[in-house]
Amino acid sequence: MILTVTPNPSLDRTYEVPSLDRGAVLRATRDRVDPGGKGVNVSRAVAAARVLTTAVLPLGGAPGALIAELLGAQGVDVTAVTVAGQTRSNVTLVEPDGTVTKINAPGPELTAEESALLLETVRTTADAPAWIAACGSLPRGLPPEWYADLVARAREAGAKVALDTSGTALTAALAARPDLIKPNASELAQAVGRPLVTLGEVARAAQELRSRGAGAVLASLGADGQLLVSAEGTFHGTAPVAVVRSDIGAGDASLAGFLIAGGTGPEALVSALAHGAAAVQLSGSAMPVPADLRPEAVHVTENPPLDLPLSAPAAP
Repeated sequence: MILTVTPNPSLDRTYEVPSLDRGAVLRATRDRVDPGGKGVNVSRAVAAARVLTTAVLPLGGAPGALIAELLGAQGVDVTAVTVAGQTRSNVTLVEPDGTVTKINAPGPELTAEESALLLETVRTTADAPAWIAACGSLPRGLPPEWYADLVARAREAGAKVALDTSGTALTAALAARPDLIKPNASELAQAVGRPLVTLGEVARAAQELRSRGAGAVLASLGADGQLLVSAEGTFHGTAPVAVVRSDIGAGDASLAGFLIAGGTGPEALVSALAHGAAAVQLSGSAMPVPADLRPEAVHVTENPPLDLPLSAPAAP
């Protein structure tokens, strides 16, 4: 069982439009509503793979109630912490060439009592899960150290923790020693305070974060694939993608694939890449099912050429 924690969930409305013209009336060719937030998406992808998952999240108002309903329909067990504020709604516009424009609302401000209750709910809900995936931005009212507190409590209870966040929330949590972190190239560059231009620079940045407390680093590099740096070694992988329809939630699907496959080693990296590649070929933030996956097309190399330049260098 994989338990996910999403401190700032959302109701995501996605519209596919012929083009994005400022000041015009845009007529969508397709639309969908999904429960959103990085941890929520991980649970959705885990459930799509027919693996047990529980999503712990603060919910408030009509959007929160709809999120719980939609997740239940997708096979996700929901443990909700009721909050006074209304859960945010986000809007995404997708153009035919795959260009995505997102409008993310800030979300409610959680009180100190709601923050403490969320942490306590994670502790009481965790019944020997294989992994706890703590994901996404922190809502207003939660300090940057909130994830560090969660990681420390989970590790004391003997649970493994995967953390997918950025900025001060990420760097503050490193000392609590999360078992896995999943930054993208920009988030990794920000964490080490320098630009990343080659695969070798990404690998050295990942090793630096490991020296600061992370057990393993799974770095998403966009078109350049993913790089896994752990005690087992350094592995780089790529997966072919025919057409990119939407990259919303693709990184979350990738993390789900990694954890489903055990959360360690090149086999898990293959699963992560297969899930991510399948997700970007689906509309909105739809999560792939087993029939969408092509693990046989994934290519993974141990000790890859570190002088390989990134197609999109990352700046801090």
